[in-house]
Amino acid sequence: MQQPFCGGKIMIASDIHGSATYCEKLLDAFRREGAERLLLLGDLLYHGPRNDLPDGYAPKAVITMLNAVRERLLCVRGNCEAEVDQMVLDFPVMAEMGVLFIGGRALYFTHGHIRNSDNPPPLREGDILLCGHTHVPTLKVLPQFIYMNPGSVSIPKEDSPRGYMTLEGSLFRWKTLDGEVYMEFDLTSAPIE
Repeated sequence: MQQPFCGGKIMIASDIHGSATYCEKLLDAFRREGAERLLLLGDLLYHGPRNDLPDGYAPKAVITMLNAVRERLLCVRGNCEAEVDQMVLDFPVMAEMGVLFIGGRALYFTHGHIRNSDNPPPLREGDILLCGHTHVPTLKVLPQFIYMNPGSVSIPKEDSPRGYMTLEGSLFRWKTLDGEVYMEFDLTSAPIE
């Protein structure tokens, strides 16, 4: 039997890649959303060898901005994080994966460079796998699980917008950094047994 959804709003974002410009816009959106927590799916400070420098590249400024809201952050390690990042960030960033429970479902969150829709962790039917890494907002309702990706805050790919997701109750919303909703998914439309 499906349990009721409860809890406050969670904001979900990924792939800041050291852009102070877009980190500031993300944190403005976080305040505007009134979310209780900001779940970051990795690649916070560095752009990596496959990406161009994002606008406003200033990792030290991103460190300052994120440390200022450290008590509101949940984070997993991206493929660009290193041990030195944990030395300057005042919140945990080195976990490969985390799990939240919502309405009888497990929501696994990870960066996506190891565990992803092609290589998922052990999931029960109806569970959710939430990843970043691809920089492409995605929703796939697969036979065994639901795969979601918020896209990228600073370096979107495949003509997608810079943005984030929110989870409130059973409703996931994909939004631009300005708060415009462009996709949504209600978990109650994918019942579990």
